[in-house]
Amino acid sequence: MSATVSFKVPSSHGPQPVTVSYARVGKGDPLVLLHGIGHHRQAWDPVLDILATERDVIAVDLPGFGASPSLPDGLAYDLPTTSAVLGALFEALELDRPHVAGNSLGGLLALELGRHKSVRSVTALSPAGFWSEAERRYAFGVLIAMRRISRRMPLPMVERLARTAAGRTALTSTIYARPARRSPEAVVAETLALAQATGFDATLRAGTTIRFTDDLAGLPVTVAWGTRDMLLVRRQGVRAKQVIPRARLVRLPGCGHCPMNDDPALVARVILDGSR
Repeated sequence: MSATVSFKVPSSHGPQPVTVSYARVGKGDPLVLLHGIGHHRQAWDPVLDILATERDVIAVDLPGFGASPSLPDGLAYDLPTTSAVLGALFEALELDRPHVAGNSLGGLLALELGRHKSVRSVTALSPAGFWSEAERRYAFGVLIAMRRISRRMPLPMVERLARTAAGRTALTSTIYARPARRSPEAVVAETLALAQATGFDATLRAGTTIRFTDDLAGLPVTVAWGTRDMLLVRRQGVRAKQVIPRARLVRLPGCGHCPMNDDPALVARVILDGSR
């Protein structure tokens, strides 16, 4: 189920090789899943089997995150470059305008791909880019603190904390409304993914000036927000609806910033409905 693909991406120094790790499962129309900053493709595991009953699902590790290597020198971790990388990935996997769903950073990337008309629908779960400056600074501060803690914490301590519901809450309550539901193994893996993400710092720096301000007319767009999102507060969903008036804005009751784990059945239904 897990695989890698390599391809070339244009740069000012000529074509650069990029390798991306991904998991592919299911049958139906292609659906690409994009995770948030510091996360990995396993963030989608709670909904993967449900989606795979109706879609050819490709869950991607973004470059510099999860099992995907860093971008080569000459390629930035900014929105245009990452969009070009994903476009080249679609071509390498022979995906003709797939559906795409993303969470947080992945939601912003999904919307950007929609802006380029390289996908046939977009589902964005708590997407980045609709914040006020104060909200952005708060979110980035939280992310930096989470990253610092993950890098300083010895692995035996992470494993010990992950064995109890209280420990999993301490490690992941910023992104999950129901952190005790996450398995100990998943919590350890995503804590390590955050600590080891080589693309984290450059991606965060590139995001300091990002605002998504384009209407995606003519494209099916769903924006969904957890009512208990502690990282990107849900009023940002209202702003997203103002920017993209024809978007379907969906409330995810009781869900946090990464809602896939908090309510897998609801999130899978939202993605399937949005990718018809």
